[in-house]
Amino acid sequence: MKITDLEPRLVWAAFDEITKVPRPTHHLEKMRVFLLDWAKRHGIEAESDAVGNVVMRVPATPGHEKAPVVVLQGHQDMVAEKLPEVKHDFLEDPITTVVDGDWVRAEGTTLGADNGMGCASAMAVLTDPDLVHGPLEALFTVDEEQGLIGANGLQAGFITGDILLNLDSEEMGQLVIGCAGGKVTECRLPYKREDTPSNYECYEVKLAGLKGGHSGMEIGMGRANANQQLARALWEADRHVTNVEVAEIDGGGLANAIPRDAMAIVAVSRDAAQDFCTFIKEFNDRLHTEFAPAENPDFTMTARKVERRAKVIATETSHRLIAAVFACPNGVQGMSLAIEGLIETSCNLASVKMVENDTILVTVHQRSSVDSRRDEIADRISALFGMIGADVTFDDAYVGWSPNPQSRVLKVASDAYRDLFKAEPKVEALHAGLECGLFLEKMPNLDMVSFGPTLKNIHSPSERANIQSVGEFYRLLKDIITRLA
Repeated sequence: MKITDLEPRLVWAAFDEITKVPRPTHHLEKMRVFLLDWAKRHGIEAESDAVGNVVMRVPATPGHEKAPVVVLQGHQDMVAEKLPEVKHDFLEDPITTVVDGDWVRAEGTTLGADNGMGCASAMAVLTDPDLVHGPLEALFTVDEEQGLIGANGLQAGFITGDILLNLDSEEMGQLVIGCAGGKVTECRLPYKREDTPSNYECYEVKLAGLKGGHSGMEIGMGRANANQQLARALWEADRHVTNVEVAEIDGGGLANAIPRDAMAIVAVSRDAAQDFCTFIKEFNDRLHTEFAPAENPDFTMTARKVERRAKVIATETSHRLIAAVFACPNGVQGMSLAIEGLIETSCNLASVKMVENDTILVTVHQRSSVDSRRDEIADRISALFGMIGADVTFDDAYVGWSPNPQSRVLKVASDAYRDLFKAEPKVEALHAGLECGLFLEKMPNLDMVSFGPTLKNIHSPSERANIQSVGEFYRLLKDIITRLA
């Protein structure tokens, strides 16, 4: 079965087209052109702005011209993550989709349902012949996943509605009315190399196969962070087994994805090599005990002998780096005092990379519903890595979205959900980041709610979309639009 055989056909057909367009963050020209061409094919007014956002406009159903303008909003980009063994060029290759029981997934890559499904649903609405609606605008923003560039660059007048439906949530039955703000901290540590001691041999220490996931939505699920656990293993081995010298290190990827894999090439004394390998095996067993309820059962930490490296990172720098990565704040840092059960502040130790100019780049993503707490955690990381000689900068800061329980569109959405599904929706704030806070800064009169179908393991190659929930979500979306007409 192909996804184009699924219901609702309009949604899945649009999503199928989207999956064929390469659209990783910061590489969205193909997606922009696709959206404009798609609108032209369907006789829909569309334009693009200076940063690459696209808006489509559809007039009201006759008789509903005086209804408020409703904006449907999603983001064009997807998180580009794949399994290490999978060959996939996110700049050129389409996503291969698979219908797997009650779910749709991809073949070894992220699916891009975040937020391709939101975009597809907006496109379906604009072409749905049976839908009664007021004036509609569909806004497709760029680079939400890193930098919220589209939301930041949105100019006054590009959209005209006072009601915005954000289609970027991941749990059917949930109506979102608030979200966390965030900031990315980048720590650049210069290093020098020195000769590997003559009696040392080299081993690749690799932690692979963790679940990873979304660094906001899934940060509280207790999953292991590959970067931190690798650093922990090397720190402990250096103190309890033998001196460990780091020659190479590489872990994690995108700022908003919990790292699944991390690797280091290390040099250890030949006399202690067996003890080192035994320690890594025991450490692997320990991780399985510690993280069993939250992690993939088949993740592994291994040590294997590799070709000897002639040079290693200078000992003092190497040891300081491992200590700082091990000590770096990661995971949940505090719970909300205002909303029960909501994570207030968190960190994701996203990546450790050797980059140009003999520099190691450590990237950490902070989130918080309280901006001052977001900044405090970022400053703590700055203090930590500053002590080891790193140059620390901050980038991609974005504000949160403060809940408005008295929202008119929330009442409409809640009533629609009750009538359709004979159940109460969950009205919540998220620890994830949405563009809504930035929209509200620019357009203080906006009335917003966010909702979407059920997606699991987004920002990882295990991402999947629940088929039944897509149909339920689309019914809800159409009903809300009709009620607002």
